[in-house]
Amino acid sequence: MNIQEIKEIIPHRYPFLLLDTVEEIVVGEKVIAKKNVTINEPFFQGHFPGEPVMPGVLILEALAQAGAVALLSIPDFKGKTAYFGGIDKAKFRQKVVPGDTLMLEVEIMKVKSRAGIGKGTATVNGKKVAEAELTFMIG
Repeated sequence: MNIQEIKEIIPHRYPFLLLDTVEEIVVGEKVIAKKNVTINEPFFQGHFPGEPVMPGVLILEALAQAGAVALLSIPDFKGKTAYFGGIDKAKFRQKVVPGDTLMLEVEIMKVKSRAGIGKGTATVNGKKVAEAELTFMIG
């Protein structure tokens, strides 16, 4: 799934769309997406001068956007927005820097009428850089 197809599912746009492609999707169950981290990202100007590091909160946001693609692909949720309802058990294991390819995998563990819970894992070169349980509210 390319950037244009992603934009048809989630409402995020530049500079806040943090997905480049969706590599694999099982609607309502699982998604694997990719974010190529470049020095041109606007947040690198101030985080941190001389040592650019992707903010952990934006890694979680990228995971949430990936999870939103899986949830909002469910026909009943088409045209809706997935909002953060909560973040649990977030852990950061190593820095993400320009030049990294961030792989984002979210497994949807539970879906209710207006909510979903997913377990997200972000990796770079096969090494886990972050993980969290994400709660989505569908509105």
